[in-house]
Amino acid sequence: MFTQQAEQKIYTTVDLPAFRKNQTGSMTLNNKYLTMPTGMLYVYSLAVIDASGDYEFLINKDVNFIREAYPGPTDTAKPKYYAVFDQNTFILGPTPNASYSSEIHFSYYPESIVTAGTTWLGEEFDSALLNGALVEAIRFQKGEADMVALYEKLYVQALTLLIQVGDGKLRGDAYRDGQIKRKTGG
Repeated sequence: MFTQQAEQKIYTTVDLPAFRKNQTGSMTLNNKYLTMPTGMLYVYSLAVIDASGDYEFLINKDVNFIREAYPGPTDTAKPKYYAVFDQNTFILGPTPNASYSSEIHFSYYPESIVTAGTTWLGEEFDSALLNGALVEAIRFQKGEADMVALYEKLYVQALTLLIQVGDGKLRGDAYRDGQIKRKTGG
């Protein structure tokens, strides 16, 4: 349980390509609802794919916006907007006037190392997973304050490195962003 709790904290703190998926689906004629992928945490993008294969990315809005902008069931056209309707469904606006292919890019919780035996996190950044699990365990055992502080410090250090990879190095390249420069002593 400690390992799974650590994984959950890491997956909701750090944004890495290893925690992303793409899935294709179908928007149905006259059906303003689209089922979310199983295990989806949040959306990066949702696109309509037309017959020629061109992508049109939908704009994320609130349910109230879509309901007010497209109040009637006959307000149909190629969808321009989407909103999270409930825990399993998106609402589209306007309602699709034809059947369209769609593609969603989303974040998800990968299978736990506890059940999978091996995961990206366990293979590539085991220090974050280990120290996160140790923090959860020492808190549960009501460990000494100095040990709790030590494990938290090690966890934060590992998590900081992982965040630098996910939010820094994997979001840019040296050609566009320049080489990372670090000041050396003195």
